Amino acid sequence: MSAGPDPAASGGSLPLGRIERMLLAGVAALLALLLLWLRGGLHPSAPLDRLARQSPDFATALADGRPTLVEFYADWCEACRAMAPAMETIEQRHRGKLDVVLLNVDNPRWQPQLERFAVNGIPQLDLFDAEGGPVGRSIGARRLEELEALTTALLQGQPLPPLAGVGATSALPDLPAPDNLEEAATTATTIGPRSHG
Repeated sequence: MSAGPDPAASGGSLPLGRIERMLLAGVAALLALLLLWLRGGLHPSAPLDRLARQSPDFATALADGRPTLVEFYADWCEACRAMAPAMETIEQRHRGKLDVVLLNVDNPRWQPQLERFAVNGIPQLDLFDAEGGPVGRSIGARRLEELEALTTALLQGQPLPPLAGVGATSALPDLPAPDNLEEAATTATTIGPRSHG
């Protein structure tokens, strides 16, 4: 009595049984969930995304009689993402007393503000008083304690704390024009916010 050719012996493969198919589908589903989680897909309301979505309009924030903290950021910026939970805490603690505005450097809509506030690296925080006047700037990622110190000074109208990368803003004097275009071309540098410069 012949049972027929054995598929495994002839180089073929045995059909998967029901248990193996279910196990394979389960592993594939777990891998898909892991990949989604690693890319941030399970966190649709991650702090940076949430802050950006609820951010008030820049011009409105400067005119509403509250101090304003503006963060120039990008979705791909790891330092911006790392700082986002602390920024969210600041926004929640001081809601109604402070406006937290996020401006994405990759959005062409904000190009005039990038130029106006000389954004050449991110994250960059620009601080404004209740009248909308510039008070200071902070370059680089900040811990919650540092953000709280900046915010407290801003809300109380006090000088900014002496932190590395923090300084008051002031108008720059007009610089003399170069004598010729060639000199201007050799001394000019192009630095943008995407350079982390």
